Amino acid sequence: MTLALGRRDDGSASRSGLRLVLGSASPRRLQLLAQIGVKPDAVLPAEIDESPRPREEPRALAERLAGEKAFASAAIAAGHTDLAPCLTLAADTVVGVGRRILPKCETRDEAELCLDLLSGRGHRVFTGLALITASGAVRRRLVETRLRFKRLSRSEIEAYLMSAEWRGKAGGYAIQGLAGAFVERLVGSYSNVVGLPLNETAALLAGQGYHVHRSWGASLVQ
Repeated sequence: MTLALGRRDDGSASRSGLRLVLGSASPRRLQLLAQIGVKPDAVLPAEIDESPRPREEPRALAERLAGEKAFASAAIAAGHTDLAPCLTLAADTVVGVGRRILPKCETRDEAELCLDLLSGRGHRVFTGLALITASGAVRRRLVETRLRFKRLSRSEIEAYLMSAEWRGKAGGYAIQGLAGAFVERLVGSYSNVVGLPLNETAALLAGQGYHVHRSWGASLVQ
């Protein structure tokens, strides 16, 4: 288990005395939080079984896993008195075609199957957000983005597979990378497809008194 503590100072995002724990090991989510001026005080990912349940649909899976990750991470954070009081944020992103859940691809064959399925058709990306408050309550959001890929040629698919950019990515692609050339249409949050919907995340934090914009002036001065 990894504990990474961030520096806390008078220019903290919240100015509320709350610390922020991120229950995710995803470097993309850390980068997205940094984009809006947020540096978690700790990164405490928890290992859970991410397998879909029988007949579980994409949106339900994203919601469930986000909650399970948040509660598991909050339990770890409870063992660190220096983190109290804290908010624990977790997220899970799922790519779905109809009721079908696409995997986080670890093999070339998985990625090729996903790209073949996505070629020339629409799909949806769901991110479940779960925030455990200082009192132990949970606040949730589910964000949906609709996308359509152009029809991919065999040479485009082969070239993308050779890039290995698909590895570990839900649906076998990373929109912020080379696969951005495949997107014909996008309706909704772009950052949601990357892995963390920023508007909704900021709103969820603000609801608990953690206002991300309050550090922006201080960060510019530094």
